[in-house]
Amino acid sequence: MKQFNLNPCTLNVLRALSVMCMVAPLAVHAQTALDIGTVSASGSGTAQSAPVPAAAKIAVSQGSLDARSAESIVSDNFVRNFTSPVSDYSQVYLMTPGAFAYSPNGVGQGNASTVVRGLTDSQYLVTFDGIPFNDTNGVSHHSYVFFPAQAVGGAVVDRSPGSAATIGQATFGGSLNLLSRDLENSENTSVTGSYGSWATTLLDVQHETGNFGQDGAQNLMFDVQQMNSDGALTYNAQDRRAVSAKYRYIVSPDTVVTLFTSDMDVKNKTPNVGQATVQAINAYGTSYLDGTNPALPNYFGYNFYEVKTTFSYVGVTSNLGGGWKLDDKVYNYSYHNKQNYPGSSIPGNGVLTATSGANNAAEDTGTDKLNSYHTFGNLLRMSDEMSMGTLRVGMWNELANSYRYQTPQNVLTLKDVPTPKFSETYQTLTTQPYIEFEFKVNDQLKITPGLKYAQYEQDYIHLQDLGKGVGTLGGTLNKTTDVITGGSPSVANTVTYRDLLPSLDAHYQIKPNWTAYAQFAEGDLIPPTSIFDVPNAAVSVQPKAQKSDTFQIGTVWKSDDFTFDADVYHVKLSNAYNSTTDANGDAVWAAVGNEITQGLEVESTVPLFGGFSLYLNGAIESVKYSGGTLDGKWVSGAPRDIEKVGVIYNNGGWNSALFVQRVGKIYNDNSGTVGSDSYLIEPVTLTNLFVNYTIKNPSTYFKDAKVQLAINNLFDQHSITAIGGAGGTDSNSATGSYTGLAAGDTLTLLPARSIALALTLDF
Repeated sequence: MKQFNLNPCTLNVLRALSVMCMVAPLAVHAQTALDIGTVSASGSGTAQSAPVPAAAKIAVSQGSLDARSAESIVSDNFVRNFTSPVSDYSQVYLMTPGAFAYSPNGVGQGNASTVVRGLTDSQYLVTFDGIPFNDTNGVSHHSYVFFPAQAVGGAVVDRSPGSAATIGQATFGGSLNLLSRDLENSENTSVTGSYGSWATTLLDVQHETGNFGQDGAQNLMFDVQQMNSDGALTYNAQDRRAVSAKYRYIVSPDTVVTLFTSDMDVKNKTPNVGQATVQAINAYGTSYLDGTNPALPNYFGYNFYEVKTTFSYVGVTSNLGGGWKLDDKVYNYSYHNKQNYPGSSIPGNGVLTATSGANNAAEDTGTDKLNSYHTFGNLLRMSDEMSMGTLRVGMWNELANSYRYQTPQNVLTLKDVPTPKFSETYQTLTTQPYIEFEFKVNDQLKITPGLKYAQYEQDYIHLQDLGKGVGTLGGTLNKTTDVITGGSPSVANTVTYRDLLPSLDAHYQIKPNWTAYAQFAEGDLIPPTSIFDVPNAAVSVQPKAQKSDTFQIGTVWKSDDFTFDADVYHVKLSNAYNSTTDANGDAVWAAVGNEITQGLEVESTVPLFGGFSLYLNGAIESVKYSGGTLDGKWVSGAPRDIEKVGVIYNNGGWNSALFVQRVGKIYNDNSGTVGSDSYLIEPVTLTNLFVNYTIKNPSTYFKDAKVQLAINNLFDQHSITAIGGAGGTDSNSATGSYTGLAAGDTLTLLPARSIALALTLDF
């Protein structure tokens, strides 16, 4: 692996910003030290000190009076009471405006396909306690293998690139900022047992030490869980084991050290093609996926899938004096996805043999797959509060090492052929220094300009392969033995993306309980690593990082009678690319036009009577291509509108809610044809019910006993949520049923109704 060499211009920029971050405290007149504040995921560091209005206390999701962009704060109460016990983090922002997610195998039973403002999972950030995490071959996420709901204490969902202080590889579309659980002052042990649909069982043990040690300066919480399920889809069993821990040490009144770690191991039988065809669903039912016939490629015995993840950090927050505060986190996380799966068809009269040698009936019919990476980083934030405003500076540095391959193998013996379909290792070095200053114009108005420099350098090594990646690199392939002779054993490439990303926002306090904001911000999104997965890795014209320009205005109101926040936005997403081949056979990445997404979002909580309250949110949006060959086409997967209604009851020991979500019409493209508008998916309505009852001091042995009933998809709807085209002439005009679909089209459906009953005992 080669060393990174930065050009002199880049080095000078980085050196200047680094020195600025280090020595800026020396250049500012000393001020009285302040208490350490809460540093938000975006680094704003602002905390409300005014009394919390009654409506805000009960809101499951709401804006902030300090908001400088369109954001929603999801409460810990929502996570604890209004998600299934087996949920993953995708459910945390299900109720925020413009967001929806589906998991075809059931909540927490597989990756959830999440959309925000019409943008897919690969177009926005996900962070945990401010640290971004994502796949390294493309900025995507896997909700069911990082952070089960028990490890999450709420979230801040920012539907914009944020300010200059918002760091990450995909500030393009916004950020889901997950928060860890708060540590309690008193000792407590909770044991939760759950049983539900599809033989789903969960055992979770959580212990909090409370404050201990000299002056109660230390605190520790850990959580261990085991989840097993047959899954909503046939023979798609899940086995999830997770452990997490959080430790806090108050070194002094001005300095706090926090440690967090989590580890997950998920095993399942999910096939590489995670959807069934129309033909199979008509024959075997809406829950069909894997089968029991060894002659078919969806035989559950051929599918092995295990994902292991880790995530850890050490954080220091400190009041440095003179108005300066520091927040520094050193972190690492890893992802190891090992999968074995069969091909789309099994040759040889449907009869497989385990005999050795190439090209027998079982040979080359399976794939041995690995996708793994290990990421190390440091995130430094500093702020200085002074009479004229607040200066914020910071630096994010990260290095990710990745290894990926896919190799044909015998599905019976699991023996690999000598040459892979592709095999690659690569490094990604990311550097993002930033600076912003929040000018305090007067007691009501604050204006914050900011600038971030973003650099991503990727260094690749591709081995000779069978053609899914770079090919034989001049060698000769023996198709009988699958051995390549001659040629170059590997090819190396380096690509660097650099962006300057400005931001500007204004925040105005109309009244103590009513604020407004206006924002302009630029975000970016680097291309996937697959740009070099072409013959000889020959790329004549490399794509640029995609850019987003966001303009939005909004307002937030809080009172005892209701909370209300609304925003209007216009976003230009540039540099959407398709790949073509030039006369020399080299890959050329060409722009296919911009995307324009714009709309209106609202959110409100209204207390009613007798413990009842009403939660409402809605989004009306337009997401279309602008310019190029796709001008005027609706972007695939983006709904026209989304509405959500929640009726919540909280009185005495009861804490219950009924949530209804409606996702409007969506267009889906034909497989391989961007902007084809091949399929129209009719609106999808999903209803979830949660009933919780807590008994205080049920016996001398227990502090609390809590009974939870969670019913997802209450009315057992099987609506189509996505369609994959087989390319047939009948693959048009889907109407929400299967009419007009080709037999080979694949369908993603809402999972059947699921019921989970849980009992939690607090000691």
